[in-house]
Amino acid sequence: MKVFRLDQLDAERAANQGAYLRFLKERNMSAGLYALSPGDTDTQSPHAQDEIYQIISGRAELTVGDETTTVGRGSVVYVPAGVPHRFHHITEELRVLVVFSPPED
Repeated sequence: MKVFRLDQLDAERAANQGAYLRFLKERNMSAGLYALSPGDTDTQSPHAQDEIYQIISGRAELTVGDETTTVGRGSVVYVPAGVPHRFHHITEELRVLVVFSPPED
């Protein structure tokens, strides 16, 4: 069993001065914590893996393909592999638990 605390993961991510911290990589999946602040630009490109986003905190709009929705704490979104997607209009500090399957490189 592996147990992680979001507050510790966020502190590690901040200490490394990055928006993304991968904290788990297994044979069939990986997981990370993604953070964006109001005014930040989400520069991610489409991924070769399917993704699940769980919004831990914050509010933003998320565009996946040609669909846009508002997401906030408790939102869970599936993003198919290869589909362009990005967070924008971030109004509160955004923390997102990201799960990739298969694992990201």
